[in-house]
Amino acid sequence: MANSNKLDFSRRNWMQMVGAAAAAGAGWRHGLAATAEHSEADLPAIKSPLRSAILVFHYGGPSQLETFDPKPDAPAEVRGEWGVIDTAARGVRICEQWPLMAGMMDRVGLIRSMHHPMRNHNSAAAEMLTGRTPAGGDLELLADDARSSPTLGSAVSYGLGSRAHTLPYVALPYTMFNVVQLPGQTPGYLGGRFDRFQVDGNPNAPNFQVSALERRRGPSAVDARHDLLEMLGGGEADESARRMRGYQERALELIASESVRTSFDLEQESAETRDRYGRTLVGQSALLARRLVEGGVNVVAVFDGQHNGQDANWDSHTTLFPRHKQLIPPADRALSALIGDLEERGLLDSTLVISMGEFGRTPKINGSAGRDHWPDVQTVLMAGGGVQGGQVYGASDRIAAYPEIDPVSPGDLAATILWRFGINPKSEVYDQTNRPFRLADGEPIARLFG
Repeated sequence: MANSNKLDFSRRNWMQMVGAAAAAGAGWRHGLAATAEHSEADLPAIKSPLRSAILVFHYGGPSQLETFDPKPDAPAEVRGEWGVIDTAARGVRICEQWPLMAGMMDRVGLIRSMHHPMRNHNSAAAEMLTGRTPAGGDLELLADDARSSPTLGSAVSYGLGSRAHTLPYVALPYTMFNVVQLPGQTPGYLGGRFDRFQVDGNPNAPNFQVSALERRRGPSAVDARHDLLEMLGGGEADESARRMRGYQERALELIASESVRTSFDLEQESAETRDRYGRTLVGQSALLARRLVEGGVNVVAVFDGQHNGQDANWDSHTTLFPRHKQLIPPADRALSALIGDLEERGLLDSTLVISMGEFGRTPKINGSAGRDHWPDVQTVLMAGGGVQGGQVYGASDRIAAYPEIDPVSPGDLAATILWRFGINPKSEVYDQTNRPFRLADGEPIARLFG
Protein backbone atom coordinates (compact mmCIF):
# COMPACT_ATOMS: atom_id res chain seq x y z
CA MET A 1 0.00 0.00 0.00
CA ALA A 2 1.14 3.54 -0.68
CA ASN A 3 1.04 4.46 3.02
CA SER A 4 3.17 1.52 4.12
CA ASN A 5 6.58 2.33 5.57
CA LYS A 6 8.01 -0.94 4.26
CA LEU A 7 8.02 -2.17 0.72
CA ASP A 8 5.90 -5.18 -0.19
CA PHE A 9 8.76 -6.72 -2.14
CA SER A 10 8.62 -10.38 -1.18
CA ARG A 11 5.08 -11.06 -2.39
CA ARG A 12 4.66 -8.84 -5.46
CA ASN A 13 8.08 -7.82 -6.78
CA TRP A 14 9.55 -11.29 -6.27
CA MET A 15 6.70 -12.85 -8.18
CA GLN A 16 6.93 -10.16 -10.86
CA MET A 17 10.62 -10.78 -11.42
CA VAL A 18 10.46 -14.56 -11.16
CA GLY A 19 7.16 -15.28 -12.87
CA ALA A 20 6.52 -12.36 -15.19
CA ALA A 21 7.64 -14.30 -18.23
CA ALA A 22 4.77 -16.72 -17.82
CA ALA A 23 2.20 -13.91 -17.58
CA ALA A 24 3.59 -11.27 -19.90
CA GLY A 25 6.42 -12.85 -21.84
CA ALA A 26 4.52 -14.22 -24.80
CA GLY A 27 6.36 -11.83 -27.06
CA TRP A 28 9.63 -13.53 -26.18
CA ARG A 29 8.56 -16.59 -28.09
CA HIS A 30 9.19 -14.48 -31.17
CA GLY A 31 12.65 -13.42 -30.19
CA LEU A 32 12.17 -9.72 -29.41
CA ALA A 33 15.64 -8.88 -30.64
CA ALA A 34 16.83 -5.57 -32.02
CA THR A 35 17.52 -5.70 -35.73
CA ALA A 36 20.32 -4.08 -37.65
CA GLU A 37 18.13 -2.99 -40.54
CA HIS A 38 18.33 0.66 -39.54
CA SER A 39 21.79 2.16 -39.50
CA GLU A 40 22.95 4.51 -36.76
CA ALA A 41 24.83 6.52 -39.37
CA ASP A 42 22.01 9.05 -39.65
CA LEU A 43 21.93 9.67 -35.88
CA PRO A 44 24.08 12.35 -34.22
CA ALA A 45 27.20 10.88 -32.66
CA ILE A 46 27.24 10.32 -28.89
CA LYS A 47 30.53 11.17 -27.17
CA SER A 48 29.50 10.23 -23.63
CA PRO A 49 26.39 8.05 -23.34
CA LEU A 50 24.15 8.48 -20.34
CA ARG A 51 24.65 6.34 -17.29
CA SER A 52 21.24 7.15 -15.84
CA ALA A 53 18.02 9.12 -16.23
CA ILE A 54 15.52 10.38 -13.65
CA LEU A 55 11.99 11.10 -14.83
CA VAL A 56 9.85 13.26 -12.53
CA PHE A 57 6.25 12.85 -13.68
CA HIS A 58 3.72 15.37 -12.34
CA TYR A 59 0.51 13.40 -12.74
CA GLY A 60 -2.61 15.42 -13.52
CA GLY A 61 -1.12 18.01 -15.84
CA PRO A 62 0.65 21.12 -14.46
CA SER A 63 -0.22 24.38 -16.18
CA GLN A 64 2.46 25.52 -18.61
CA LEU A 65 1.58 29.13 -17.80
CA GLU A 66 2.05 28.67 -14.07
CA THR A 67 5.31 26.79 -14.45
CA PHE A 68 7.87 27.41 -17.21
CA ASP A 69 6.03 29.15 -20.05
CA PRO A 70 4.29 32.20 -18.56
CA LYS A 71 2.74 34.82 -20.84
CA PRO A 72 2.94 38.13 -18.95
CA ASP A 73 1.75 40.16 -21.96
CA ALA A 74 -1.35 38.04 -22.60
CA PRO A 75 -4.86 39.13 -21.53
CA ALA A 76 -5.70 38.67 -17.84
CA GLU A 77 -7.89 35.62 -18.48
CA VAL A 78 -4.84 33.92 -20.00
CA ARG A 79 -1.87 35.17 -17.98
CA GLY A 80 -3.50 34.45 -14.61
CA GLU A 81 -2.75 35.79 -11.14
CA TRP A 82 1.00 35.38 -10.93
CA GLY A 83 3.90 37.29 -12.38
CA VAL A 84 7.24 36.17 -13.77
CA ILE A 85 10.81 36.19 -12.50
CA ASP A 86 14.17 36.41 -14.18
CA THR A 87 16.38 33.35 -13.96
CA ALA A 88 20.02 32.33 -14.01
CA ALA A 89 19.62 31.88 -17.78
CA ARG A 90 19.80 35.19 -19.54
CA GLY A 91 16.52 36.13 -21.20
CA VAL A 92 14.60 33.13 -19.78
CA ARG A 93 11.75 33.99 -17.42
CA ILE A 94 9.50 31.58 -15.58
CA CYS A 95 6.56 31.77 -13.20
CA GLU A 96 7.40 33.60 -9.97
CA GLN A 97 6.31 30.62 -7.87
CA TRP A 98 9.50 28.73 -8.81
CA PRO A 99 12.32 30.77 -7.20
CA LEU A 100 14.63 27.82 -6.54
CA MET A 101 14.35 26.51 -10.09
CA ALA A 102 14.93 30.05 -11.36
CA GLY A 103 18.42 29.77 -9.92
CA MET A 104 18.96 26.52 -11.82
CA MET A 105 17.89 27.64 -15.29
CA ASP A 106 21.47 27.94 -16.51
CA ARG A 107 21.65 24.12 -16.14
CA VAL A 108 18.25 23.52 -17.75
CA GLY A 109 16.83 23.18 -21.24
CA LEU A 110 13.12 23.94 -21.65
CA ILE A 111 11.06 22.36 -24.42
CA ARG A 112 8.12 24.75 -24.78
CA SER A 113 6.57 23.08 -27.81
CA MET A 114 5.66 19.55 -26.67
CA HIS A 115 2.27 18.45 -27.99
CA HIS A 116 0.12 15.36 -28.69
CA PRO A 117 -3.57 14.61 -29.40
CA MET A 118 -4.66 12.73 -26.25
CA ARG A 119 -7.13 14.70 -24.07
CA ASN A 120 -7.89 12.15 -21.36
CA HIS A 121 -5.56 11.40 -18.45
CA ASN A 122 -5.03 7.72 -19.17
CA SER A 123 -4.40 8.02 -22.88
CA ALA A 124 -2.26 11.14 -22.39
CA ALA A 125 -0.14 9.41 -19.73
CA ALA A 126 0.34 6.45 -22.07
CA GLU A 127 1.44 8.80 -24.85
CA MET A 128 3.96 10.70 -22.72
CA LEU A 129 5.33 7.70 -20.83
CA THR A 130 5.81 5.50 -23.91
CA GLY A 131 6.33 8.00 -26.71
CA ARG A 132 3.47 6.49 -28.73
CA THR A 133 -0.21 7.16 -29.30
CA PRO A 134 -2.02 4.27 -27.57
CA ALA A 135 -3.74 1.78 -29.87
CA GLY A 136 -6.85 1.94 -27.69
CA GLY A 137 -7.42 5.57 -28.58
CA ASP A 138 -8.23 8.62 -26.47
CA LEU A 139 -10.13 6.99 -23.59
CA GLU A 140 -10.37 8.16 -19.98
CA LEU A 141 -10.15 4.63 -18.52
CA LEU A 142 -7.72 3.17 -21.02
CA ALA A 143 -5.62 0.36 -19.52
CA ASP A 144 -2.44 -1.44 -20.52
CA ASP A 145 -2.25 -5.02 -21.75
CA ALA A 146 0.48 -7.32 -23.07
CA ARG A 147 0.23 -5.65 -26.49
CA SER A 148 0.80 -2.12 -25.18
CA SER A 149 3.87 -0.04 -25.98
CA PRO A 150 6.61 -0.25 -23.36
CA THR A 151 7.19 2.51 -20.85
CA LEU A 152 10.39 4.50 -21.40
CA GLY A 153 12.26 2.85 -18.53
CA SER A 154 11.54 -0.60 -19.91
CA ALA A 155 12.59 0.47 -23.41
CA VAL A 156 15.91 1.75 -22.06
CA SER A 157 16.41 -1.43 -20.02
CA TYR A 158 15.81 -3.52 -23.16
CA GLY A 159 18.00 -1.33 -25.36
CA LEU A 160 20.94 -1.40 -22.94
CA GLY A 161 21.08 -5.18 -23.04
CA SER A 162 24.19 -6.43 -21.24
CA ARG A 163 25.10 -2.84 -20.30
CA ALA A 164 22.10 -2.62 -17.97
CA HIS A 165 22.55 -2.48 -14.21
CA THR A 166 21.38 -5.36 -11.99
CA LEU A 167 18.43 -3.10 -11.18
CA PRO A 168 17.89 -1.22 -14.45
CA TYR A 169 14.53 0.47 -13.83
CA VAL A 170 12.87 1.59 -10.60
CA ALA A 171 9.53 3.40 -10.23
CA LEU A 172 8.56 5.11 -6.97
CA PRO A 173 6.90 5.84 -4.59
CA TYR A 174 3.72 4.15 -5.91
CA THR A 175 1.86 2.92 -8.95
CA MET A 176 -0.44 5.58 -10.48
CA PHE A 177 -4.16 4.95 -10.87
CA ASN A 178 -7.23 6.51 -12.43
CA VAL A 179 -9.79 3.86 -11.42
CA VAL A 180 -7.62 1.38 -13.37
CA GLN A 181 -3.85 1.34 -13.31
CA LEU A 182 -2.72 4.33 -15.35
CA PRO A 183 -1.33 3.02 -18.65
CA GLY A 184 2.22 3.69 -19.73
CA GLN A 185 3.83 2.11 -16.65
CA THR A 186 4.39 -1.44 -17.93
CA PRO A 187 6.86 -3.14 -20.30
CA GLY A 188 4.00 -4.06 -22.64
CA TYR A 189 5.11 -6.31 -25.47
CA LEU A 190 8.71 -6.35 -24.22
CA GLY A 191 7.61 -8.81 -21.54
CA GLY A 192 8.05 -9.17 -17.80
CA ARG A 193 11.83 -9.35 -17.91
CA PHE A 194 11.87 -5.58 -18.47
CA ASP A 195 9.26 -4.64 -15.90
CA ARG A 196 9.95 -1.96 -13.33
CA PHE A 197 11.02 -2.59 -9.75
CA GLN A 198 8.03 -0.92 -8.15
CA VAL A 199 8.51 0.86 -4.83
CA ASP A 200 5.28 1.05 -2.82
CA GLY A 201 6.34 2.95 0.26
CA ASN A 202 6.84 6.48 1.55
CA PRO A 203 10.53 7.48 1.58
CA ASN A 204 9.59 10.35 3.90
CA ALA A 205 8.47 7.90 6.61
CA PRO A 206 10.89 7.69 9.56
CA ASN A 207 11.37 3.90 9.30
CA PHE A 208 11.29 3.55 5.51
CA GLN A 209 13.15 0.43 4.40
CA VAL A 210 13.05 -2.42 1.91
CA SER A 211 12.20 -5.31 4.18
CA ALA A 212 13.10 -8.08 1.72
CA LEU A 213 16.63 -6.67 1.33
CA GLU A 214 17.43 -6.66 5.03
CA ARG A 215 20.12 -9.00 6.38
CA ARG A 216 18.64 -11.54 8.76
CA ARG A 217 20.29 -13.62 11.46
CA GLY A 218 20.61 -17.33 10.88
CA PRO A 219 20.56 -19.08 7.48
CA SER A 220 20.37 -16.64 4.62
CA ALA A 221 16.98 -16.42 2.94
CA VAL A 222 18.83 -15.77 -0.29
CA ASP A 223 20.88 -18.96 0.13
CA ALA A 224 17.72 -20.89 0.89
CA ARG A 225 16.06 -19.63 -2.28
CA HIS A 226 19.17 -20.46 -4.29
CA ASP A 227 19.18 -24.00 -2.90
CA LEU A 228 15.52 -24.36 -3.83
CA LEU A 229 16.28 -23.29 -7.40
CA GLU A 230 19.06 -25.86 -7.57
CA MET A 231 16.67 -28.57 -6.43
CA LEU A 232 14.12 -27.58 -9.05
CA GLY A 233 16.62 -27.07 -11.83
CA GLY A 234 17.73 -30.62 -12.53
CA GLY A 235 17.04 -32.54 -15.71
CA GLU A 236 16.44 -31.38 -19.24
CA ALA A 237 14.93 -27.91 -19.70
CA ASP A 238 13.26 -26.43 -22.73
CA GLU A 239 13.83 -22.85 -23.86
CA SER A 240 10.96 -21.49 -21.78
CA ALA A 241 12.29 -23.16 -18.63
CA ARG A 242 15.80 -21.88 -19.26
CA ARG A 243 14.44 -18.37 -19.73
CA MET A 244 12.45 -18.63 -16.51
CA ARG A 245 15.58 -19.83 -14.70
CA GLY A 246 17.38 -16.74 -15.97
CA TYR A 247 14.71 -14.50 -14.46
CA GLN A 248 14.93 -16.39 -11.17
CA GLU A 249 18.70 -16.06 -11.01
CA ARG A 250 18.45 -12.34 -11.78
CA ALA A 251 15.96 -11.89 -8.94
CA LEU A 252 18.33 -13.71 -6.57
CA GLU A 253 21.23 -11.56 -7.70
CA LEU A 254 19.14 -8.48 -6.98
CA ILE A 255 18.09 -9.33 -3.45
CA ALA A 256 21.61 -10.56 -2.58
CA SER A 257 23.24 -7.31 -3.72
CA GLU A 258 24.73 -5.23 -0.93
CA SER A 259 25.01 -2.21 -3.23
CA VAL A 260 21.30 -2.38 -4.07
CA ARG A 261 20.42 -2.61 -0.40
CA THR A 262 22.64 0.37 0.40
CA SER A 263 21.13 2.47 -2.38
CA PHE A 264 17.71 2.28 -0.72
CA ASP A 265 19.03 3.31 2.71
CA LEU A 266 18.05 6.95 3.15
CA GLU A 267 19.30 6.87 6.74
CA GLN A 268 22.81 7.27 5.31
CA GLU A 269 21.91 10.80 4.21
CA SER A 270 22.54 13.74 6.52
CA ALA A 271 19.66 15.70 8.00
CA GLU A 272 20.93 18.72 6.06
CA THR A 273 20.69 16.88 2.74
CA ARG A 274 17.23 15.54 3.54
CA ASP A 275 16.05 19.03 4.48
CA ARG A 276 17.50 20.39 1.25
CA TYR A 277 15.19 18.14 -0.78
CA GLY A 278 12.26 18.85 1.52
CA ARG A 279 10.69 16.50 4.04
CA THR A 280 7.87 15.72 1.63
CA LEU A 281 6.90 12.68 -0.38
CA VAL A 282 8.17 14.15 -3.65
CA GLY A 283 11.28 15.57 -1.99
CA GLN A 284 12.43 12.35 -0.37
CA SER A 285 11.48 10.40 -3.49
CA ALA A 286 13.80 12.65 -5.50
CA LEU A 287 16.55 12.07 -2.95
CA LEU A 288 16.04 8.32 -3.18
CA ALA A 289 16.23 8.63 -6.98
CA ARG A 290 19.61 10.36 -6.61
CA ARG A 291 20.85 7.56 -4.36
CA LEU A 292 19.68 4.94 -6.83
CA VAL A 293 21.41 6.47 -9.85
CA GLU A 294 24.50 7.02 -7.73
CA GLY A 295 24.42 3.27 -7.15
CA GLY A 296 24.17 2.59 -10.89
CA VAL A 297 20.43 2.22 -11.55
CA ASN A 298 19.78 3.25 -15.16
CA VAL A 299 16.28 4.76 -14.98
CA VAL A 300 14.26 6.00 -12.01
CA ALA A 301 10.71 7.30 -12.40
CA VAL A 302 9.46 9.55 -9.60
CA PHE A 303 5.67 9.84 -9.73
CA ASP A 304 4.20 12.99 -8.18
CA GLY A 305 0.55 12.06 -7.65
CA GLN A 306 -0.91 8.59 -7.19
CA HIS A 307 -4.62 9.05 -7.88
CA ASN A 308 -6.48 11.43 -10.15
CA GLY A 309 -8.57 14.31 -8.87
CA GLN A 310 -8.66 18.02 -8.12
CA ASP A 311 -7.30 17.53 -4.60
CA ALA A 312 -5.22 14.43 -5.37
CA ASN A 313 -2.80 15.60 -8.05
CA TRP A 314 -2.15 18.46 -10.50
CA ASP A 315 -5.55 18.20 -12.24
CA SER A 316 -6.72 21.71 -11.30
CA HIS A 317 -10.03 22.21 -13.10
CA THR A 318 -11.16 24.53 -10.31
CA THR A 319 -9.31 27.04 -8.12
CA LEU A 320 -6.04 26.37 -9.93
CA PHE A 321 -4.04 29.05 -8.16
CA PRO A 322 -4.58 27.84 -4.56
CA ARG A 323 -4.06 24.24 -5.66
CA HIS A 324 -0.91 24.89 -7.70
CA LYS A 325 0.40 27.01 -4.83
CA GLN A 326 0.23 23.90 -2.64
CA LEU A 327 1.95 21.69 -5.22
CA ILE A 328 4.64 23.97 -6.62
CA PRO A 329 6.84 24.65 -3.53
CA PRO A 330 7.59 20.95 -2.79
CA ALA A 331 8.24 20.34 -6.49
CA ASP A 332 10.41 23.46 -6.76
CA ARG A 333 12.52 22.38 -3.79
CA ALA A 334 12.79 18.73 -4.85
CA LEU A 335 13.71 19.40 -8.48
CA SER A 336 16.22 22.16 -7.74
CA ALA A 337 17.87 20.08 -5.00
CA LEU A 338 18.08 17.07 -7.31
CA ILE A 339 19.80 19.01 -10.09
CA GLY A 340 22.16 20.80 -7.70
CA ASP A 341 23.03 17.66 -5.75
CA LEU A 342 23.76 15.66 -8.90
CA GLU A 343 26.03 18.46 -10.11
CA GLU A 344 27.93 18.67 -6.81
CA ARG A 345 28.51 14.91 -6.85
CA GLY A 346 29.79 14.90 -10.42
CA LEU A 347 26.75 12.98 -11.65
CA LEU A 348 24.86 15.60 -13.63
CA ASP A 349 26.77 15.14 -16.88
CA SER A 350 25.99 11.42 -16.88
CA THR A 351 22.40 11.71 -15.58
CA LEU A 352 19.52 13.19 -17.56
CA VAL A 353 16.71 14.71 -15.48
CA ILE A 354 13.30 15.08 -17.15
CA SER A 355 10.29 16.82 -15.59
CA MET A 356 6.87 16.66 -17.25
CA GLY A 357 3.17 15.82 -16.93
CA GLU A 358 0.76 14.09 -19.27
CA PHE A 359 -0.46 17.39 -20.76
CA GLY A 360 -0.74 21.13 -20.10
CA ARG A 361 -3.76 23.24 -19.22
CA THR A 362 -6.13 25.42 -21.26
CA PRO A 363 -4.82 28.91 -22.05
CA LYS A 364 -8.03 30.56 -20.88
CA ILE A 365 -9.04 30.34 -17.23
CA ASN A 366 -12.46 28.70 -16.97
CA GLY A 367 -15.51 29.82 -15.00
CA SER A 368 -14.37 27.86 -11.95
CA ALA A 369 -11.02 29.70 -11.74
CA GLY A 370 -9.23 26.65 -13.10
CA ARG A 371 -7.76 25.39 -16.34
CA ASP A 372 -8.84 22.24 -18.16
CA HIS A 373 -6.94 19.51 -20.06
CA TRP A 374 -4.79 20.82 -22.92
CA PRO A 375 -2.44 18.46 -24.77
CA ASP A 376 -1.91 20.91 -27.63
CA VAL A 377 1.13 22.38 -25.92
CA GLN A 378 3.07 21.85 -22.71
CA THR A 379 6.57 22.42 -21.40
CA VAL A 380 9.05 19.63 -20.67
CA LEU A 381 12.11 20.43 -18.57
CA MET A 382 15.43 18.66 -19.09
CA ALA A 383 18.69 19.06 -17.21
CA GLY A 384 22.04 17.29 -17.16
CA GLY A 385 22.98 14.43 -19.43
CA GLY A 386 24.77 16.79 -21.80
CA VAL A 387 21.92 19.32 -22.09
CA GLN A 388 23.30 22.73 -22.91
CA GLY A 389 21.84 24.74 -20.03
CA GLY A 390 20.10 28.08 -20.28
CA GLN A 391 18.33 27.41 -23.54
CA VAL A 392 14.75 27.14 -24.74
CA TYR A 393 13.87 24.74 -27.54
CA GLY A 394 10.73 25.55 -29.49
CA ALA A 395 8.10 28.07 -28.51
CA SER A 396 4.38 28.25 -27.95
CA ASP A 397 2.23 31.00 -29.41
CA ARG A 398 1.38 34.25 -27.57
CA ILE A 399 -1.18 32.58 -25.28
CA ALA A 400 0.55 29.20 -24.80
CA ALA A 401 -2.10 27.41 -26.85
CA TYR A 402 -0.14 25.72 -29.67
CA PRO A 403 3.47 25.22 -30.75
CA GLU A 404 4.68 28.10 -32.87
CA ILE A 405 8.30 27.09 -33.42
CA ASP A 406 9.88 23.62 -33.60
CA PRO A 407 7.00 21.39 -32.41
CA VAL A 408 8.10 18.33 -30.45
CA SER A 409 6.24 15.03 -30.02
CA PRO A 410 6.46 12.44 -27.24
CA GLY A 411 8.08 10.19 -29.84
CA ASP A 412 10.85 12.75 -30.25
CA LEU A 413 11.35 12.81 -26.48
CA ALA A 414 11.54 9.00 -26.35
CA ALA A 415 14.03 8.95 -29.23
CA THR A 416 16.12 11.60 -27.47
CA ILE A 417 16.33 9.62 -24.25
CA LEU A 418 17.26 6.38 -26.03
CA TRP A 419 19.80 8.15 -28.24
CA ARG A 420 21.48 9.76 -25.24
CA PHE A 421 21.87 6.30 -23.70
CA GLY A 422 23.67 5.22 -26.86
CA ILE A 423 20.68 3.17 -28.01
CA ASN A 424 19.54 3.40 -31.60
CA PRO A 425 15.87 4.47 -31.35
CA LYS A 426 15.27 2.98 -34.80
CA SER A 427 16.13 -0.52 -33.58
CA GLU A 428 13.21 -2.91 -34.00
CA VAL A 429 11.50 -5.30 -31.63
CA TYR A 430 8.71 -7.76 -32.37
CA ASP A 431 5.45 -8.14 -30.46
CA GLN A 432 3.66 -11.42 -29.75
CA THR A 433 2.14 -11.42 -33.24
CA ASN A 434 5.61 -10.98 -34.77
CA ARG A 435 4.92 -7.42 -35.87
CA PRO A 436 8.00 -5.18 -35.89
CA PHE A 437 8.08 -1.92 -33.94
CA ARG A 438 10.83 0.64 -33.63
CA LEU A 439 11.89 1.41 -30.09
CA ALA A 440 10.87 5.02 -30.81
CA ASP A 441 9.17 6.66 -33.77
CA GLY A 442 10.52 10.19 -33.31
CA GLU A 443 13.81 11.94 -33.93
CA PRO A 444 16.33 12.94 -31.27
CA ILE A 445 16.35 16.62 -30.30
CA ALA A 446 20.08 16.93 -30.87
CA ARG A 447 20.17 20.74 -30.64
CA LEU A 448 19.44 20.60 -26.93
CA PHE A 449 22.81 18.95 -26.46
CA GLY A 450 24.95 21.35 -28.47
